[in-house]
Amino acid sequence: MKKTYLLALLCILFLKFDVNAQDENSLEETKKETFGFLKDYVNRIVNDTVSQEKSQFFFYPVVGYRPETGVEFGVAPLYVYYAKEDTNNRLSEINAYGFFTLKAQYGLRIDHAIYSDKDKWFFLGDLNFEQFPLKYYGIGNDVPEDNIALVDATNIRIRERVLRRLAENFYIGLETDFVSLSNVTFEDPDDSNQEPNFNLPFGAEGSTNFGMGLGLVFDQRRNVLNERDAFFSEVAFLDYNTFWKSDVEFSSIISDTRFFKSFNKRNVLAMQFLGEFNFGGEVPFNQLSQMGGENTMRGYFTGRFRDENQIAAQVEYRMLPLDLGFSKRLGATVFAGVGDVFSNWNELRIDEIKWAAGVGARFLLFQQKDVYLRVDYAITPDENGFYIGVGEAF
Repeated sequence: MKKTYLLALLCILFLKFDVNAQDENSLEETKKETFGFLKDYVNRIVNDTVSQEKSQFFFYPVVGYRPETGVEFGVAPLYVYYAKEDTNNRLSEINAYGFFTLKAQYGLRIDHAIYSDKDKWFFLGDLNFEQFPLKYYGIGNDVPEDNIALVDATNIRIRERVLRRLAENFYIGLETDFVSLSNVTFEDPDDSNQEPNFNLPFGAEGSTNFGMGLGLVFDQRRNVLNERDAFFSEVAFLDYNTFWKSDVEFSSIISDTRFFKSFNKRNVLAMQFLGEFNFGGEVPFNQLSQMGGENTMRGYFTGRFRDENQIAAQVEYRMLPLDLGFSKRLGATVFAGVGDVFSNWNELRIDEIKWAAGVGARFLLFQQKDVYLRVDYAITPDENGFYIGVGEAF
């Protein structure tokens, strides 16, 4: 009997040792596989070993700063590809960004520009989900230097275009815009328990609206993330109507025109002219034309100035890459922009036009596809902004 117990004990010890040895071997194998994967991943990014026609996926962490949120931490996956791996097609991209801040703010943004084979179909859109308080200054240009309220809300916006090519570079199709603002509270910026002492704007209780309309696009771009020589123009009409379950009724016209001129293999001049016009009804405060953001009038946070209409223009000189000799992957940009918001055209005044300017650094992420990682720093008379992303601002 004792021998049986002893044999059983030896078997258990042997099995335990064997399992532990397998676990250690397994752990070592896992470490090697993980290290190999990371090494291969970094090598593919640094040396860009992927051929031009193949799709590429890039995932990177971000520590950045925006006037809207302050310091934020996030992750940003990017997927780029050519339809059917044919480089005669245009480069498609799907770009996402999820973030959180030290102020318990969080959000998710996804944008895409997808071209089908032979560029017959063009899908252009973006999705935004955000949960964080924003500084609210009021409506129009005559607003105080300090915010008069903090607006805490859950904001969802999905804008999509489904466009069909009618002729070379010319597309027409359906445009939709879904906007939902819920769980809205206006708080005094100095005392969260105190209600603001001003009349709340239209839409302060929240609303859900759906706009539908027509889009016309002329698009010569081959690479939406970094165009060098092309012309792009979009004119969209959107109607928000209770017929398709919107809480309010009004209409919008959006005009976005971009021009890119290459002087040589490195240097590019890029210009953009933007117009947003709302009419035909009262517009909720969150859907008014809002100046600022990471792409237009950088340096102002989105909504620093807001009104029924907006016009803006920006110019950027890109040196991609710089002629440094020791590196062909580093680039730089300088940019400037002007713009204004207004209710009526007769309110536009030269002395009230806003300006922004800045510089940027670039790193050539995908050499075969000419896609750069960008870092921009912008200044304005109000405050400054720091932005990190993949692809140019416009």
